[in-house]
Amino acid sequence: MRTLAGVGSTPRAGVGTARWYRPEADLSLPDRPDAVDADAELDRYEAARDAAREALRDARDRTAERVGEKEAAVFEAHEGFLDDPTIVEDVAAAIREGTPAEHAVADRFDEAVAQFEGMEGRMAERADDLRDVRDRLLRALLAGDGEASTATDLAALPDGTILLAERLTPSDTAALDPDAVAGITTVEGGRTSHAAIIARSLAVPAVVGVGDALESIGDGETVLVDGEAGEVVVDPDEARRESVRESGHEVIPERVETVDGRSVEVAANVGGEAELAPAAERGADGIGLFRTEFLFVDREAPPSEDEQYAAVTTALSAFPDDRVVVRTLDVGGDKPVPYLDLPEEPNPFLGRRGIRLSLDEHADLFETQLRALLRAAATEDGDGLAVMFPLVTRVEEVERAVDAVESVADDLAAEGVDHAVPELGAMVETPAAAFLADALAERLDFLSVGTNDLAGYVMAADRGNDAVADYHDPLHPAVMRALDRTTAAAEGSDAWVGMCGEMAGDPALTELLVGLGFDELSMSAVTVPEVKARVREVDADAAASLANEALACETRGEVLDVLEIGERDA
Repeated sequence: MRTLAGVGSTPRAGVGTARWYRPEADLSLPDRPDAVDADAELDRYEAARDAAREALRDARDRTAERVGEKEAAVFEAHEGFLDDPTIVEDVAAAIREGTPAEHAVADRFDEAVAQFEGMEGRMAERADDLRDVRDRLLRALLAGDGEASTATDLAALPDGTILLAERLTPSDTAALDPDAVAGITTVEGGRTSHAAIIARSLAVPAVVGVGDALESIGDGETVLVDGEAGEVVVDPDEARRESVRESGHEVIPERVETVDGRSVEVAANVGGEAELAPAAERGADGIGLFRTEFLFVDREAPPSEDEQYAAVTTALSAFPDDRVVVRTLDVGGDKPVPYLDLPEEPNPFLGRRGIRLSLDEHADLFETQLRALLRAAATEDGDGLAVMFPLVTRVEEVERAVDAVESVADDLAAEGVDHAVPELGAMVETPAAAFLADALAERLDFLSVGTNDLAGYVMAADRGNDAVADYHDPLHPAVMRALDRTTAAAEGSDAWVGMCGEMAGDPALTELLVGLGFDELSMSAVTVPEVKARVREVDADAAASLANEALACETRGEVLDVLEIGERDA
């Protein structure tokens, strides 16, 4: 038995039979000829681009159905690389100068890959996205006639496969059958790569960035992948195998309490209908964030009132005895919708997005959405519906949004349409909302903290900008105090407080969040069982003392010491 260290990506473990995936073997380029027909090569290149574009759109649709809309969005970014004018022009120029199309593609994309790899952290991991696009183009060119060839069929791997690779692209990972693959491990890669994110969503145990030592494992060997410990174990002994069998967290279908009887809701974040059943199967106490953006993308016009009503009632029927929190349309910033003609701004994250658009430019879309939601609230399972408004920064925004709800209710009543007013809440994802939490709690039924945006706005750090990735940290004392201010502001009111950011799904932080006073935690469904199990181990009074100790810290390092969790990825 020998152990290799890497970076744990999915906090699960699995044992199986090693199988190497080497797609580069299918992409060896022919020798460069002395001369080429430039026009013919340009035609081949354009045909390959068309084939790759169609394949990307198919991959996007499959991933949205199997994994979720959020994860599928990576393929929209890939299409952007495919059509990047600089890359397209450079490849065309090389072809006109006598370079065969496949060599021109390989040369230009390899240059771009090298540029990304020269960066650090998350930006370096974007190189895999470029490789994904490059390989699609090369397969189409090498197959001929513009039809992309296929490498190893990753969707048809034998049961119990531990997949080994130098690296996996998002397309590779999205193709995997999570029921067949016991784990994946790679030579290269990081925890925040798109491939790793998709693996987590599929709940496939994963350890990435093992290094060249992984090459010592041969096909057919028995391998254990421990994504929680960040270890790959070759020929594990019976004790280690047994530890894997015991490490899986059983689904807990009922609601959970701390050891001293405090109830904490553990819900799931959902970005599409395909994610409803997996969330229910993993024991989620309802939906803490239902992203309605998925209804508006990949189409040429907004969804109708009836389409939105159907989507919401489907979610309610999946959780008939639980709460379903629907976020009203949250576009702008990093969520463009072409047909909505969103304003072009130098800094869209500080511009027109979220509730700002719903109350002004897109008030008609907001009204339509509210009509669908109020109708859904009157259905058999509608008692559990809650609606929250994104990017609130002013009390006046909440008042106008509540007025809009009341106006829609009046209109529906006048029309004789069955309806009800659901619970209403606001997302706390800006310092303004945290400072105004007491005023918001007086006017609303609940608050829900979006830690991803809150950390970014508090720390003035774009989470997509690797240069400031270390600043985008929910455990920074400034962010921690914003969380505490929010929960403390709701004390004494009738409003409950939840969290729907990534922080909520980290079991190592469950005790802290209980201590801070959160009533509900909502997360990716894959971590629901583990967080539920962790809640059952927490003593609420001890958790409050831990939270107070963490809040007294002045640096991130001090917070980590208090929580005894060690240094973490940013």
